Amino acid sequence: MPHPVALIYSDAYQGYRFSPEHPFNPIRLRWTYQLIEDLHLLGPGELRAPEPATEEDLLRVHSPSYIAEVQRLSRGGAVRESSLLYGLGTEDDPGFPGMHEAAALAVGGTLAGARAVASGELLHAFNIGGGLHHAFAAQAAGFCIYNDIALGILALRDAGLRVAYIDIDVHHGDGVQEIFYRDPQVLTISFHESGRYLFPGTGAVEELGAGPGLGACINVPLEPFTDDASWLELFEAVVPPALTSFHPDAIVTLHGCDGHVLDPLADMRLSTRFYWQTARRLHELAHEIAGGRWLALGGGGYELLRVVPRAWTLVWAEMRQTPAGEAAEVPAAFLALHQPPGQPPLPRLLVDPPDFVPALDRQAEIAGRNRATLARLRQISPLL
Repeated sequence: MPHPVALIYSDAYQGYRFSPEHPFNPIRLRWTYQLIEDLHLLGPGELRAPEPATEEDLLRVHSPSYIAEVQRLSRGGAVRESSLLYGLGTEDDPGFPGMHEAAALAVGGTLAGARAVASGELLHAFNIGGGLHHAFAAQAAGFCIYNDIALGILALRDAGLRVAYIDIDVHHGDGVQEIFYRDPQVLTISFHESGRYLFPGTGAVEELGAGPGLGACINVPLEPFTDDASWLELFEAVVPPALTSFHPDAIVTLHGCDGHVLDPLADMRLSTRFYWQTARRLHELAHEIAGGRWLALGGGGYELLRVVPRAWTLVWAEMRQTPAGEAAEVPAAFLALHQPPGQPPLPRLLVDPPDFVPALDRQAEIAGRNRATLARLRQISPLL
């Protein structure tokens, strides 16, 4: 019997648009939804439209003065020196008309999924418009205005659930970590390209939490040009034992696919095979350890057409127990509609073939450095 699941999406998510040139382009969400539809991966009742989070919701994480500044810029107010103190009006996070409403809608989608999972109405939910992991209590950062993840975790905590958060976006999940850094009831695990090379510059193995939350924070900084095999090796070495030690009642996962070899904003060499395999493993772990309660979120991904729709469709297919399989093809109609004139053909398979990413001569060296990071983490983390 299929488990009750929901994909949370609306075309209203297109409102989260900083500017025509900004890399955080919500068209990737529409194209993901279109690919899911073209593959007939939506059953009756599985699609849910989000409702905006209320100001009362947002105040659980964000300061009143910060929300007021977001609202002022949202109404067309000019950027002031005080705006910059909130991380607003910057190149990464410029203000735009309707910014507050668009960001509140992303939060509302995550809250809807979290509350439905917490109540038992759903076992799994996937908000592809969520995953804004860089937002802090009083500061925007990294294209993130409000931290929907933190608010979703709090909604699960309201039901008395211990929560484990696993982040495989290529950038460190700094905002979520900061908000729960002293909370022993929330485990945060972030895999990311090392902050020595990539924004936001944090996420060292020594960041373990503080006070009562000491030990409930795990960071796995990876070497640039890490491939599927090395990342998966560390994922398997860290996530199952950490979850077994922590005993979460629910898991929240971030599936940012900006570590793909084609992504323009990072230096990793992953394929969609990696995102397929991690989704399968996280699904298994949710059932083995957390009673099946699983809230998944989108996150980063800047190769808008060749990567994001395929990676997140693979997550959704796994979540609803219709796994795609290695031979699953992108529908001809989708390819015909989106093939850019004069450009290389779009990928024909959802799962990149094993030889999609050529091996580097330095691959063994990179894997060895990642193992050294793992060894250091095992020395200092009480959960491993």
